[in-house]
Amino acid sequence: MSDFSNNELTCNDFLNGRVRLWQPRSGYRAGVDPVLLAAAVPATCGHTVLELGCGAGAAILSLLARVPGLQGVGVELQAPYAELARRNAAENEAPLEVVEADLAALPADLKQRQFDHVIANPPYYRAGAHSAAADDGRAIALGEGTALDLWLDIAARRLAPRGYLHMIQKADRLPDMLAGCNGRLGSVEVLPLVARTGRAAELVILRARKGGKAAFQLHAPLILHAGDSHERDGESYTPQVSAVLRDGAVLPGFSSQ
Repeated sequence: MSDFSNNELTCNDFLNGRVRLWQPRSGYRAGVDPVLLAAAVPATCGHTVLELGCGAGAAILSLLARVPGLQGVGVELQAPYAELARRNAAENEAPLEVVEADLAALPADLKQRQFDHVIANPPYYRAGAHSAAADDGRAIALGEGTALDLWLDIAARRLAPRGYLHMIQKADRLPDMLAGCNGRLGSVEVLPLVARTGRAAELVILRARKGGKAAFQLHAPLILHAGDSHERDGESYTPQVSAVLRDGAVLPGFSSQ
C-alpha cells in the first residue's frame, strides 16, 4: 500500500477546528468514536499517552488538543496511515511521536517505556464476521487481525502502575474485553453509548486501571442524540455530547477521578 496523494485526501475539522485532520477520501475515515474515546481520559498536564492503532491520529490528537502539556505516542500498523498521523501531528503542532509497527512486535525501545494512559479503538469486527471492505486500509482498520485479548495484554504491559486504559468497542465484544482485563487490569468501569433513548447500546467505552482494586461499575448509558428518531437533516446530538464533540468537554458518565 503506497502513501496517499493529496487528491486522495480530505482535511476535516474536529473539536471546532482545534484539530485539522487529513484522512483518505475512500479509506478508513474517523467519525465521532475517537473523539468520544479521547474525552473519556482523565489526563492532566505532564501525563504520557500511548494510542494503540492510531490511524491518522484522530483520537490522540483530540486528547492532546483537549489537555495541554501531554506527551503522546501513536502506534500504527499501516505505513500510509502512520505517515498521515505524522503529517497531522506536525500541522497541528502536537507533541506526538508516531511509531510504525505491528502491536504484536513492538520495537524494543517502546517495550521499555510505560505510560500514564493507553487508549485504543481496535477493529470492531471479529475476523470473518463481516463483509470485507473493498479498500485495503479500511478492511484492516475494521476487521480484526490481532486478537482483542492481545490488544488488552499489550495495553496492560505498557501502562505505568495506576495507569488507565480506555477502549471503545462494539457492545457485543464486552465479554471479550472483560475477560481480557481479568488478571491484568482492575477497577473496571463500562459506559454504554446509546444512539437514542429506548435503543440498545451499540458501543461501549471501557475504563480499567493497572493495579486497580475497586468494584466493577456499569454506568447508566450515555444518550448521543436527542429525540426518539431522526426527524430532520443536520446534527441532533444532545447538548452534553455536542459539548464533547465541539468544545472539548469531558465525556459525562464516568466516575470522577
